[in-house]
Parts: sequence; structure tokens; C-alpha cells
Amino acid sequence: MGYQETLNLPQTPFPMKGELNRREPEILAEWQEKGLYDRLMEQNRGRTSFILHDGPPYANGHIHIGHALNKILKDIIVKARSMAGFYAPYIPGWDCHGLPIEHQVMKELGKKREKLNQLQIRELCREYAEKYYKIQREEFKRLGVLGDWERPYLTMEAGYEAAIVREFSKIVAQGGVYKRKKPVLWCPQDETALAEAEVEYEEHTSPSIYVRFPITGIGGDPVKKLDLGGYILIWTTTPWTLPANQAIAVHPSEHYVLVEVTWKGKKETWILAEKLYKVCMEKFGLTENEYHLMGTPLTGKELQGKTFVYEHPFFKDTARRIITADFVTMDQGTGCVHIAPGHGQEDYELSLADPQLKVIAPVDDQGRFTDEVGVQGLAGQKVFKANDAILQLLMDRAVLIKAESLTHTYPHCWRCKSPVIFRATEQWFISMEAQELRQKSLAEIDRVNWVPRWGRERIYGMVENRPDWCISRQRSWGVPIVAFHCRSCRAILLNVSIINHVASLIEREGADLWFSRPAHELLPAGTQCPQCQGLDFEKEKDILDVWFESGVSHAAVLKRRSELSWPADLYLEGSDQHRGWFHSALLASVCTEGRAPYKTVLTHGFVVDGSGKKMSKSAGNVIAPQEVIDRYGAEILRLWVAAEDYREDVRISQEILLHLVEAYRKIRNTCRFLLGNLYDFDPARHWVEDSALWEIDRWALCRLANLTGRVLKAYEDFEFHI
Repeated sequence: MGYQETLNLPQTPFPMKGELNRREPEILAEWQEKGLYDRLMEQNRGRTSFILHDGPPYANGHIHIGHALNKILKDIIVKARSMAGFYAPYIPGWDCHGLPIEHQVMKELGKKREKLNQLQIRELCREYAEKYYKIQREEFKRLGVLGDWERPYLTMEAGYEAAIVREFSKIVAQGGVYKRKKPVLWCPQDETALAEAEVEYEEHTSPSIYVRFPITGIGGDPVKKLDLGGYILIWTTTPWTLPANQAIAVHPSEHYVLVEVTWKGKKETWILAEKLYKVCMEKFGLTENEYHLMGTPLTGKELQGKTFVYEHPFFKDTARRIITADFVTMDQGTGCVHIAPGHGQEDYELSLADPQLKVIAPVDDQGRFTDEVGVQGLAGQKVFKANDAILQLLMDRAVLIKAESLTHTYPHCWRCKSPVIFRATEQWFISMEAQELRQKSLAEIDRVNWVPRWGRERIYGMVENRPDWCISRQRSWGVPIVAFHCRSCRAILLNVSIINHVASLIEREGADLWFSRPAHELLPAGTQCPQCQGLDFEKEKDILDVWFESGVSHAAVLKRRSELSWPADLYLEGSDQHRGWFHSALLASVCTEGRAPYKTVLTHGFVVDGSGKKMSKSAGNVIAPQEVIDRYGAEILRLWVAAEDYREDVRISQEILLHLVEAYRKIRNTCRFLLGNLYDFDPARHWVEDSALWEIDRWALCRLANLTGRVLKAYEDFEFHI
């Protein structure tokens, strides 16, 4: 016998090389053939459930690396809970309505869109969403993610659309929905209102101007106008809003001074904040011997009490007032704020308590001044481009003190990347105060487990300070706001039983029927206007915000699918969803159910490159999931997700991937070595009782038990990188 024959060498068919990009499709095909997901569900049916509710990605393109991080994290959790004995079904979903899809369809149509009606556009949007949800489904499956891929939830499915309308009716029943002319974030490019979650804050350069408004009277007596001041100074970075000016606000408890200045060879008096006047004088190029204080400083409240009246520089013989507002700050400017209720939320709130402040917004859907602007030469101009013309008008009227540029963060549309405007239009809102929605939501935030904990502070601050929820959009691709308008008296018919009647029609035929049928075919027979008893109605043209659509998924999915339960054990999305899906789902659920739709919310960071920089095509640092899969295999992506602390931004680069490939080789070879050593182990013959174990074996088992406890706790706490 040769020496080699005396050795018991490891033996295993487990190959040394992974060849993942070739072998993984075979494994996935085997899972499909065996019905692995269904078998796992059957195995744990009847046991305690664990429901991770999938946040729906938009069906508008191939998946990116952020999608991969998100879906793999969910898969790790669902599989781990399933292996721990929980019944853990996973129902993937897609957000199929909304501006991203409609925008892309319109872009592809070009000039052809002018020949298409609303229904034809909706059909093209449906085809687009259908195409990409199926593409994304295959890409997610290729990542090794198990789920009920043949029965996902789609927001454009008729049953889901009907559920959206029914949730809307519940909020209407509570008196939480109203329509009013209010300033909202408006995208002139896409011609629609936007939700806060549809806005990105990017750097933008704006004009920064200081303007003097002439004081024309005090206490109604024009003779007294020079007693305390000739002008009041305002500062603004939105000159285009000046035509809509209705008042000037000062802080009630801050002090304001009267400064006598020598300006362009003439002596005059200016009113501005005591804390800011020296900074302003220096900015205006005035030396200390060119200005001095007069009289005693007055608080903003005292200033208001003097009943100052000023004249708008664009409109002669106007009489507008100085008022007080707590939101006026002393950070920069003059401490005197130009108020235009048609172009700002805080300004608008002032108008609610003061009927003399008119809500004027002389701007059309495309962001152009209308004839209502009342200033010659401005009508028809785009508001941002009109800034130069307004500056020239101010110079012509000798009221512009200084103009410069300011680079600051400014809201931009997340889809077209254009700067947005605040514009007062007729919109539908859900009140944050009706039924104490704000306070109830804040209380629910404190009941939820936030992972990581800072998620609580982030969403709490957003809900605490947010305005009423604007739920209307001026687009075609979505679910209608089920309301009618009386043609005779223009009264709004917003009736719960009618809304639910339409929901039943939508459940049978889909939301397209709203756009294809006249009002009388959608209304119950004999419907009358409650105001004038008229019988002739027209349909509301606006559709619901897609964040409302996805926000009610807790009702449309968790409550409609027999294998699921409400509330969900876990919602898991990126950190941007504190102002997105986590936020809208919370408000929608508290509105209708009185509590949050989730017990735990887990947040992951964004994917960045190896240097921590944001990924972008222009920077050339984008890594697509398909690239990694084709080169290394999906298992390397899964190892990347498991190894990183997802609570922060997650880095990926070719160098990081190569390290993971090497780590995978070590893991694979360790498994191969263990399997090879165990090839001839027979528990029936080779099992050793604890009492017979050597001390080193007991030590090894102790180490194993400690490791097992640590690993299982890490899975329980969602800390996979540990």
C-alpha cells in the first residue's frame, strides 16, 4: 500500500470556483421549477407572521444600485425571519402612476402628443409602466430575491385604484378634505403642483436686492409722514414676487430704528432693524459720517401701532400697511419682510387672519406673468427671466438701493430639475389640524420603533412643521379626485356615498372610466346639487397625488391580501422616505385608522462611490447592478449589502468589489474544506456525548454557542454587518 492510500483526505463535489455569473441562473431556474417560495410559505403557514411591506419603486426604467441595496436588504430580513420560523410572505409592489412615467411618455411622443386625448395618453402610460415593472421584476429576481413575483401589487390595478378612492372617502367623511386657493410648490416646466417629497434642494443663484418703499402716512395723517421715517427698507431674493406685495412685516418684539442717511446727495430717513442697520450701511457703502440714528428705537409692535402706510413702488396711490409676524428673522436683510400671500406659505397664513391681505398670484401654469400683474411690460414674461425687468423698473423709480447675486439652496423639481415657484392656485388639501391629525401623527411616531433612532427626530420635525397636505395634481396619469361641480351655482359636490359609488365602478372597470364617461353616467341617478338643486354637473379635473396613492398601500395591500396582516411589522426604505413614503403612509393611516401602518421603520443610506461622492452619469462613477452581476455574480452584490453598515451612506467601487470577491473566495474555500472533512461523518456511529468531549472540544462548542447568539441577535436587530 502506498503512503497516499493511508491518508483520509477531504472529499467533496462542492467546486472550488464559484463561476457565479454562469451558475446563478441555473440555481434560480431550479428555485422556479421547485416552487421554492411557495414551499417556504407552506412550511411556515399558521405560525406567527412577520410582514415586511414593500415600498413600491417607480416602474420607469432599469433598476439602479440603490434598488439593489434596498431589495437585497429586504430579502435578507425576510429569509432570516422565515428561517427563524415566522410566516413571512413577501409581496413586491410597483408605483405605476404619476409624473415620472407621464413625463417620459410625453417626452417620447414629442409633438405627436398634441394630437392625443387624455385617454390615449393614459393608455400609453399604462403600457410604459407595464413594460418596466416586468423588466424590473426580472432584474430583482436575478438578485436572488424571493417573493410572490407572479402576484405583485400594482397601483394601476383596478382593485388598488378603487381602494385609493375609498380611503379618500374616509378622510372626506371626517371633514379632513377641502379645496382652497393657497400657495403651493409649482413646477412651471411640468405644469403641476408638487409635494414636498417631489422637491430637491439644489444650489441656485438669485438676485439679492434692497428696496426702499416710501412711507406716505402715519395714523392716516399724511402730514406726519416725516415724523418717523421717509422710507422702510425691505430685502428679497425673489424680485418677481414684488408685484404681488400686500404688506411689510416686522418682528413684534425686535427693535427698529430710524436712520437719517445722506443718499445720492440728499438727506432722507430709513426704517430698518436695529440689529442689522450697521451691516446694511456698510453693504450700501455708507461711511459713519453719512448716517446717524434719530429718536428712540421702537419695537415692531409699536411700529405697527403707529399705523404706518406705504406706497407700492409699482402702483401709485396705493396704501399698504406695516404689520407684525413672528417668522421675521434677524439673520440677514433689513428685518423688514415683503409680504406676498400668493407666493409664500407663511405670508398666506398671515392673510387668513387679516382679510385686507389679498392672495394675488398673477402667474399662469407655465410660470409666466398674466395681465393681472398690472405692470406694463411684464405680462407674458417667465417670472425668473422677468427679474431683470423688475430691477430696471425699481431703478427707474429710484427705489433700488443695492442689487447683488446670492447663491443658496433653492427648491427644484425632482423630475425636470428646474427651479420651482410658490404659486397660489385652487388645490385640494388634507388638513393637518382637522381631527387633530398632526398631534395624533406625532404621538404615533413615538410609538414606532425607528432604526436607526435618528429617524424618529427627522420625521417628527417634518410632521410637526409641515403645512396642510396638497393632494391634487394637474396631470392625466393617475386616480381622479372624485368630486363634481354644479354647472349652475359652481358648488362642489363632495359626497361620501357618491365617492364610494364611483369606487365600485372603478373596481370593475378601472379609473379610465372617469376620463371616458360624462358626469351623469358616474353619478347615482337623480343626484341633485345640495345648494341649488341643479342636475347638471361636471367632473373634477385634478388627480390625486401619487404619494397619497402609495401612502394608502397599507389599506390597498395589507388589508386586501389574505396572507398579509395590518399593521406591518416593518417598512424599509432609503432615508429620503422620511419625507416620502414613510410620511404619506403615516398621515394616510392615522387619518383613516387612527394609528401608524407600521411597527418598525428601518432606514438605509444612499449608495455613493468609493470616495463618498454622489453617483451621477456626468461624473462617470455610476456602477450598475447588471455590470456587477455579469462580471462577478449577484452573490457578490449580496455580500456587499450584508457587509456594509447600511445606516450610513454605503460606498461601492471596483476596489471594494475586488475585496469582496476575495472575501467570497475565502468563504467558499472554508465551506469546501468543512464539507470535505465531513464527507464520511456518520452521526449514528461518530456522535460523541458531551461527557466524553475533550476540553478543547467543549471550548470550541462554547465559542460556537457565543458566536451563534451574537449572530442571531444581530439578525434580530437588523445589524447584518456585525
